[in-house]
Amino acid sequence: MIGTLISVILLLIIVGVIWWAITQLLPLVPLPPPIGQIVHVLLVVLLVLVVVYVIAGLLGALPVGWHVARL
Repeated sequence: MIGTLISVILLLIIVGVIWWAITQLLPLVPLPPPIGQIVHVLLVVLLVLVVVYVIAGLLGALPVGWHVARL
């Protein structure tokens, strides 16, 4: 259980950093407004899928986290 929580926390930290980086860098790229909005919507959809995957893993529906073989 602790391993799963650590994996979830690491995954959410990584997703948060990616979200922050893209929202900070997207306005710096000269794109037409519709393209920037499409990229923003795709990012939101991707992050929602990641969060749903994490929640499903916590409920036991899907395996979440990195599984390291033990010797």
